[in-house]
Amino acid sequence: MPVLEDKLFQRIKKLTGQAIGDFNLIEDGDRILVGVSGGKDSYTLLHILDRLRRRAPIRYELVPVTVDSGYPGFRTDLIAEHLREHGFADRVEHTDCYRIITEKRRPGSSFCAFCARLRRGVLYSVADELGCNKLALGHHLDDVIETLLLNQFYIGTLGAMSPKLLADNGRHTVIRPLVYVPEADIIEFARQNAFPLVCCSCPAHARQDQKRQRMKKLISDLSIEIPHIRQSMIGALANVQPRHLLDRQLKDFGAVEKSAKSGKVD
Repeated sequence: MPVLEDKLFQRIKKLTGQAIGDFNLIEDGDRILVGVSGGKDSYTLLHILDRLRRRAPIRYELVPVTVDSGYPGFRTDLIAEHLREHGFADRVEHTDCYRIITEKRRPGSSFCAFCARLRRGVLYSVADELGCNKLALGHHLDDVIETLLLNQFYIGTLGAMSPKLLADNGRHTVIRPLVYVPEADIIEFARQNAFPLVCCSCPAHARQDQKRQRMKKLISDLSIEIPHIRQSMIGALANVQPRHLLDRQLKDFGAVEKSAKSGKVD
């Protein structure tokens, strides 16, 4: 069944295109590995990027890849069937991440964070093998602002998810084209198109996700009083004022800024 191209589709496509333009996420000649997990976000990302690609003034390729972390019951067959139905190649990378996590994870450390690092490493390796210079992930607007709050509340850092980030290996660039798209739009888009959603089957998923669920509820509750809260928070991440923060590394920023305006910087 073809993807519905209604008003919702057009809105998501417009926001994705805006993010691509604002952060120069896709360039001519890019070969982009798209992480397809079987969730609503990654399906939406792949289909929207594919539609944008068809009319883009530049040429770029999309290479869908699914990482099987080894959790019992993970239905890679449903993902592969959907990809083939829509004309995409289906690459599934089978791993033993589950075993590694079970054996190596430190007591009290995050199961999900460890799993994410392992899966990201697998995607980098596959990107090298397939000649992909970029890795596209399906994180959306709500993911970004929830991560901002999680980092502030639980870790004590001021940071979220960058729309474009050079990987530590220096060879790949991670891009997040859905950073302007609200999760509610993606949920409805996936429902309308009857995407075959596949649970990751992680045994610790529900337990590890509690903190993020609390952030979702907090934002949802505040949105009753502040309807534009999501747009305000994502806007704040693009309107950083370092001299009003407490980072000691930026303690002389105000003086430098003042000197720069007066033309007295050496």
